[in-house]
Amino acid sequence: MDARWQDMNIEGELQRRFFLWGPYALLTLATGITLFTVDELMTRAELYATGPAVAAAVVLHLWAGHTGACLTDGKPAQARAYYLIRTPLAFVLTYLNPFYSIYAVLGYFDTGHYQLGLRWGRMSLLATAVTMAYGQSAGHWPLFAALFVLHASLTLVFEHLGKKADEDREAKAATILALEDANARLEQALSENAALHEQLVLQAREAGVSDERRRLAAEIHDTIAQALTGVVTQLQAASDTQDRHSARAHIDRATALARSGLGEARRSVRNLSPAALEHDDLPEALEKTVALWSQQATTRADFTLTGTVSPLHDEIQATLLRIAQEALTNTAKHAHATRVGVTLSYMGDEITLDVRDDGRGFDPLAEKPIGFGLTGMRARAERLAGTVDIESEPGYGTAVSARVPLVHHA
Repeated sequence: MDARWQDMNIEGELQRRFFLWGPYALLTLATGITLFTVDELMTRAELYATGPAVAAAVVLHLWAGHTGACLTDGKPAQARAYYLIRTPLAFVLTYLNPFYSIYAVLGYFDTGHYQLGLRWGRMSLLATAVTMAYGQSAGHWPLFAALFVLHASLTLVFEHLGKKADEDREAKAATILALEDANARLEQALSENAALHEQLVLQAREAGVSDERRRLAAEIHDTIAQALTGVVTQLQAASDTQDRHSARAHIDRATALARSGLGEARRSVRNLSPAALEHDDLPEALEKTVALWSQQATTRADFTLTGTVSPLHDEIQATLLRIAQEALTNTAKHAHATRVGVTLSYMGDEITLDVRDDGRGFDPLAEKPIGFGLTGMRARAERLAGTVDIESEPGYGTAVSARVPLVHHA
């Protein structure tokens, strides 16, 4: 784009110099030739008349150069006056000596330059054609008529070429302006995109921090909170019993739960998989988890596996295990159930975990979730494009169903 503007500036500067100094050069050339043809083509009276006419032309060009009338950035009225005075003056000089048609030829080149309009422009071109035909015919009227027709045709050609050049110049200028506007809008868009990128980076950083907080909150709830709940339950049971051996058993369970919760908390901080999945796949880990929960809660719990077992992605296994642990913890705290069933189903392109109990149940629409439990289960499943559905009714138990896409182990 800068190169195009540079080309247009060079072209404009050349035109400026031509219209400013070209008339002097052509007038000087014509006058020089005239001096060598005085005896053959001019009378003494014509020679005496040529001097004032040339002087008038020089004064006219000095005035045009001083006022800028001969330039495109001059005043239109002065430019038209300059052209309309110069044209008849050129005819007078050509009448005195035909070689001054060299000077008169200027009228062909700068009609459009001075923006005379269609009517006055054509009249000026015809006047120049008359001048050129007279200068070349040397007073022979039949030849003058033929040359006038030729020059009149040339005026149409020059008019067309001038109009085409103006259109091309305007189109080029419009294209460059459009490119400048497009570049300006592109720069603005790039600036806005840079600001948007910074904003997105900031939002992504904040989202990452928020996501990490939610992860730690879920892990703390699923490890420390559940372990402490189990510890409190076992210690309460130990304090309520009169049997020394039974109390000791409850205390040992509380100690084991505290150690297990501490280990899980440390693994959560390091973002490691649950300890139950360190050496076992999800089905074995779920079976052991259900058995341990049944022993601690003194409630019958059965584990069922359906479908064709296949290796699962670590994140899938950890999510389903945490959901199962949370559902069992909620059952122990709220359901007062006598029987619990946990089913893991491999179903082609998804895997389903169902936890059912025959406890007292609740109305999911009437009761708002208390704590982090149900909300945490849903959040875990949604991170894997899965869902968690709760079905319950007062007096008829509760069923928690988690469904996530089956993603194989990498």
